Amino acid sequence: MKLIAWLDEISNRDVDIAGGKGASLGEMWNAGFPVPPAFVVTADAYRYFIRESKLDKKIRKILKDIDVNNPEDLNRKSEEIRKLILNAKMPKDLEISIIESYNRLCEESGGEEVFVAVRSSATAEDLPDASFAGQQETYLNVKGAENVVKAVQKCFASLFTPRAIFYREQKGFDHLDVALAVVVQKMVDSEKSGVLFTVNPINQNYEEMVIEGAWGLGEGVVSGVVTPDTYILDKKTLTPKSISVARKEVMFIRDEEGETKKVEVPEDLKEKRVLSDDELRRLGQMGLSIEKHYGRPMDVEWAIEKGKIYMLQARPITTLEGEKKEDGGEILLKGIGASPGLASGKVKIIHDIREIEKIEEGDVLVTKMTTPDMVPAMKKASAIVTDDGGLTCHAAIISRELGTPCVVGTQKATKVLKDNMVVTVDGEKGIVYRGEIKRGEKKEKEIGTGTTTPVIITATEIMVNVSMPEVAERAAATGADGVGLLRAEHMILETGVHPIKILREKGEDALVEVFADGIRKVADAFYPRPVTYRTLDAPTDEFRGLEGGEDEPVEQNPMLGWRGIRRSLDEKEILKCELLAIKKLRSEGYKNIRLMIPLVTNPSEVRKVKELAREIGLELGKDVDFGVMVETPAAALIIEDIIKEGIDFVSLGTNDLTQYTIAIDRNNELVAKYYRENHPAVLKLIKYVIETCKKHGVKTSICGQAGSRPSMVEKLVRWGIDSISANIDAIDTIRKTVARTEQRIILETIRDRKLNID
Repeated sequence: MKLIAWLDEISNRDVDIAGGKGASLGEMWNAGFPVPPAFVVTADAYRYFIRESKLDKKIRKILKDIDVNNPEDLNRKSEEIRKLILNAKMPKDLEISIIESYNRLCEESGGEEVFVAVRSSATAEDLPDASFAGQQETYLNVKGAENVVKAVQKCFASLFTPRAIFYREQKGFDHLDVALAVVVQKMVDSEKSGVLFTVNPINQNYEEMVIEGAWGLGEGVVSGVVTPDTYILDKKTLTPKSISVARKEVMFIRDEEGETKKVEVPEDLKEKRVLSDDELRRLGQMGLSIEKHYGRPMDVEWAIEKGKIYMLQARPITTLEGEKKEDGGEILLKGIGASPGLASGKVKIIHDIREIEKIEEGDVLVTKMTTPDMVPAMKKASAIVTDDGGLTCHAAIISRELGTPCVVGTQKATKVLKDNMVVTVDGEKGIVYRGEIKRGEKKEKEIGTGTTTPVIITATEIMVNVSMPEVAERAAATGADGVGLLRAEHMILETGVHPIKILREKGEDALVEVFADGIRKVADAFYPRPVTYRTLDAPTDEFRGLEGGEDEPVEQNPMLGWRGIRRSLDEKEILKCELLAIKKLRSEGYKNIRLMIPLVTNPSEVRKVKELAREIGLELGKDVDFGVMVETPAAALIIEDIIKEGIDFVSLGTNDLTQYTIAIDRNNELVAKYYRENHPAVLKLIKYVIETCKKHGVKTSICGQAGSRPSMVEKLVRWGIDSISANIDAIDTIRKTVARTEQRIILETIRDRKLNID
């Protein structure tokens, strides 16, 4: 029987000895990650303690016929068991082993008594199919051998907290089969701390990493007392895609006496960003290394002391599912989307645990922060909303486990919402709407779940073109990674009224709503996958037939005439409405919308659009990703000059690029047979644009008809294009073509390397 194990003696295979937390720390320690030194009081030691104290039969007797859905019964029996454990005499040999190990830890850390964290580590904790994290206690800043022994015994007792008993009953675990190890680890006196998810747990995006950070010790973030900053990183570049700086009112520190204290954050730090770009990059690199080591998405606790990053824990993310459904409505509150899904119900505000009886099936539970004792009520709730917390708070973790929509960190839910008012909670966007919002539901295709036609995963993103908002659901059902091109024209055409007439007769708000309604339908169907909205490309011949279109000029060749961005900059009042629509949708929580402008031929056009957007309070490239269509030889040849104006991406519009390059009207049936997208001149321009953009870190896509042709797609993948947007009916074919091409490139690379070695 092994009572004590040091980190260099254990690995992930030793959960039964060291518990989930201890085994994970041993795994990271031996893999070379920066883990503070620690030893583990083993699960055998816990069983030895229970057996020698003759507590096993007493515990089983107390738990017989327990009603975990009765808070009074659950709390009473929990307290009875914990008192038994705390009052029991610890076996002398176990006590001596703990004292000797603590003294050794002190010697290895410089000789003086050190502060340690005494952390529970259950043998059923952090398993791949169940998250027991946070169910037992942790004691911070413990100093002195006798105090460490007492803290270990307190951890033993915490195996029978109400939440732990409830959870084991729900999961079908025998209470005495689950043992507890205890990690005794040198404390990191952190200035900054938080949690890192190697996959975005809210929108299930495997290309994103989420980092939460706050001042002081990590207890504030993990417990949900502190609403942390939230940073979303692009996993390829480790650069921020989104930064949400929270107001941080309190923090946990170690005071001069060694006590863990909750104190007010200094005023100059309350709204200051916690992590720099360099710290995000370093944390991101460590997260990627940990994910690679474990071979799966991970949830990592971290801390920074004097500039050095420490890894305090790593466990699998157990809640990667994704149901996405939503629409607009009157927004009452915004917070952090913590558990995806959409649900409506009556608000019930819980100020105190004694009020949980108020919650009935289908109610929306609203509270400052949920506690473990609220779990029975949380199971009844259709949705959960809290004032405090981040992605790792109690409400977030339990909601994801239950599959209940949840919004945390609203700061004022308990003040703004009132009992019995009906609201709709969007756990994806982090929004609470007034009233009940009914919409069609859809289930994202799941990857690797044993479906008959699993989605092929490709490094190159497969997007879809959408001309009419009405086909959005059908387009989304293809499993495309997003919309590479959402055309604006049909949004106007379906009104039957010229946009200028709408402006003059109904005003700016009416035209803004026309654009917003159309974009919203598509953004809803695809959320959180990106939707690339192209501003109006209004050829005069198409708009002449609209009511109020009598004044449209008659042009000999509308395709070479007053259209695209050149017309939009002449009719800024219409372009302004499009930009206002984007701004409006962002305020509603639609963060998946990108903007691009058509028919660019001059860098000044990019500059003017950005200036107009700035006038209405929209910062292109910051608030929304901003790009241009490359549809003309001019744009292709001066792409470096356009990039200098500040763009995030380009999309190759090969329909127009082909006709303008080889002087063929694509709408003229007399010369249709000469229209070739694979003309050498067209291919040279496309390749040049992709290579130039790659050099400058600008993403490339294609949304023309060529993106639906397998022969062209093979070339594009080899040239390094980032995404391909195809027609709805071509998605499956293009996805397979891309996958085959990528695999062929890998095989060719391996073969060439082997030949070079030979």
